[in-house]
Amino acid sequence: MREQYRTTELTVADLAPSPIEQFARWFKEAAAETVAIHEPNAMVVSTATPDGRPSSRTVLMKHYDEAGFVFYTNYNSRKGHELAANAHVSLLFPWHPIARQVIVTGTATRTGRDETAAYFRTRPHGSQLGAWASHQSTVIGTREELLARYEELHTRYPEGTHVPVPPEWGGFRVVPQTVEFWQGHENRLHDRLRYERTGEGWTVERLSP
Repeated sequence: MREQYRTTELTVADLAPSPIEQFARWFKEAAAETVAIHEPNAMVVSTATPDGRPSSRTVLMKHYDEAGFVFYTNYNSRKGHELAANAHVSLLFPWHPIARQVIVTGTATRTGRDETAAYFRTRPHGSQLGAWASHQSTVIGTREELLARYEELHTRYPEGTHVPVPPEWGGFRVVPQTVEFWQGHENRLHDRLRYERTGEGWTVERLSP
């Protein structure tokens, strides 16, 4: 299984001054590919224990700006525990249909409770209840147990009522140290341009594919 990527060359001159500006350009283009790319804000979050045992999962990015990339989770989940013990994290946006990837490395910090609550209120009612029903990453006997918890919560908080934010649920903001923009090319001669934080600014370097 092999595919030849035929795309336009990516040069340093093409890049925006900051990686977030460049990400915004590529994200807009990925989001426009509504048929080819489902959920362009889906990203693979990789964490590790203090002794270096890695784990990865796909989550949805909910916000990005010059301060970093934000996603939400249960702080008692595996990734929540690993980030609490080891804040180093990697994000991967795999936009394969357009032969592009964005790879972010950095450190994760928790968002404030006001920011978390503001986002929680934008979630659909069912998703709010789901955050309470799921004790994320813990062993569960059957799916029926999960559904029973959900139905109990639905009775307690029917549609249209205020659902409080679970105390163990919140956001992480990934502050980037490096951001790599990967553009696939034929013969595996891909473009890899990486921003690296240096003090208050960024330097850009080209990596061999």
